[in-house]
Amino acid sequence: MLRPRFIVLDEPTSALDMSVQAQIVDLLSDLQRKYGLAYLFISHDLKVVRALSDHVIVMKDGKVVEQGATETIFDNPVETYTKALMAAAFDMEFDERAVAEGVVRM
Repeated sequence: MLRPRFIVLDEPTSALDMSVQAQIVDLLSDLQRKYGLAYLFISHDLKVVRALSDHVIVMKDGKVVEQGATETIFDNPVETYTKALMAAAFDMEFDERAVAEGVVRM
């Protein structure tokens, strides 16, 4: 227990202001590098998820709708639900017709 290899983090930054969130993200990243930790990071804050994750699983109603490398999911989401989440998280305009055509407008 003194040297865990895997840690579950459920919304660890949800009630924190932005500057404290950044400090926590930096701390978690440092600990991960130093001790070779693996995290299961559960969050609705996609900016924090993007900063900490190598692999992302998007869930809706308890079911996996999309998963893959963080860069792939954030830069080229496939599922409509994932596209809508990205639009909401990053202040993008979400237009269902644009999504159907594969374009989410900024």
